[in-house]
Amino acid sequence: MKLGYGLALEQVQKLVMTPELRQAIQLLQYTSQELNEYLEKQIEENPMIDVSNLGEEYENIDEKVKEREEIDWKEYIGKYDDSSYKGQIDKNIKQPSYENFISYSPSLRENLLFQLNVSEIDEKTIKIGKILIENIDENGYLVTSVEQIAKDLGINVQDVENVLFLIQTFEPTGVGARNLKECLLIQIKEDELKKPHAEVIVKDYLEDLAHNRLLKISKESNIELKEVQDICDYIKTLEPKPGRCFTSDCDQVKYIVPDATIKFVDGEYIILINDATGPRLNINNFYKNLMRQEKDSKATEYLTDKLNSAMWIIKSIEQRRATIYNVVESILKFQMDFFKEGEKALKPLTLKDVADDIGMHESTVSRATNGKYVQTPRGLYELKYFFSTGLSSKDGEMSSTSIKSVIKDLIEKENPKKPYSDQRISDILKEKGIKVSRRTVAKYRDELEIPSSSIRKRY
Repeated sequence: MKLGYGLALEQVQKLVMTPELRQAIQLLQYTSQELNEYLEKQIEENPMIDVSNLGEEYENIDEKVKEREEIDWKEYIGKYDDSSYKGQIDKNIKQPSYENFISYSPSLRENLLFQLNVSEIDEKTIKIGKILIENIDENGYLVTSVEQIAKDLGINVQDVENVLFLIQTFEPTGVGARNLKECLLIQIKEDELKKPHAEVIVKDYLEDLAHNRLLKISKESNIELKEVQDICDYIKTLEPKPGRCFTSDCDQVKYIVPDATIKFVDGEYIILINDATGPRLNINNFYKNLMRQEKDSKATEYLTDKLNSAMWIIKSIEQRRATIYNVVESILKFQMDFFKEGEKALKPLTLKDVADDIGMHESTVSRATNGKYVQTPRGLYELKYFFSTGLSSKDGEMSSTSIKSVIKDLIEKENPKKPYSDQRISDILKEKGIKVSRRTVAKYRDELEIPSSSIRKRY
């Protein structure tokens, strides 16, 4: 067999992931927060990119300065700042105080330290109290044992216990407890309207109470079943986390800015893309003109490279907006009954259905719905909320979200003394033409965070 070398030309078609294409795919997958962070970084690095303003644009700074110099400021001030007349002020009307608009509120730690410092105690007790307060978490529980604190400070355990008992008398009631049982007992002890036998049940039957074993509690404690039920209802009114009524340093208000908004106007639904999640960009006029006038080849090459990069980012942002719009429009078309009737009318929908409708690949639709939210007349929803599997029913397929809504309604309307079991709910759904097994009912009930029938039962 003869071996040799040779050259040959061959024409082949293949898809190459260019850096620009990767960038466009990445921008589509970004959430609104990630996109804004990315654009802020690009604006810092690329002088050609400029965020468009609703106000008037100027070609250069000199024109703006010249226009400001032409304004007659004396006439302007004389017209709008006439202090010769002031309206009569009614002193009987209380004016709002700026102190009412202060957003700061003390944390749990600051509140406890304040109560400790105003207590009539010695310096040693204050020192121990500060250590204990530093070891209380945001829920109001002591996270370190008193033995460990006593060992660190080189004092008796009883001294630490005495100071802890003092802190447990502070507001909010129940703070400084070492476990849930102690927290509830502190609150019961301080409550003047407490139920008799409540302390006994919390001490000896807290776990049984959590599993709604009221018959067992009634037999073992010789308390009437009705009274046990009343005590159970009373204990449920107590605060298991006394510290959560205070703000913490890491506790910030979290909110979602929707990527799109669906509004019902004049009998039809319209879609608006939120500019805050993807701001409009344009090319900086100053550097664009500088590129035309610049004679230095290196500077021109640098600006040209930045211009091409900026143009591609702008194109990718606009393409992202268009893709999100098309996806939301397709979802609106498929789930129109949901917007009219509610979650019970939500239909089964897959990524493939939307992809076929808008002429895109499933992966593109998946990226367009990842971490994106839409504001609708029925509330704020993640786009992936509208995609769900379906189960057969007499009216065709029914989405899992719709079935969950039906299960929730059944449980809300049930007799609390005879709650429906999972099997009974499955039978009721079959009577309505919805074929759901007992396991599926139990799964959906757990996802709705609804306890089982044995825990829901009231006596």
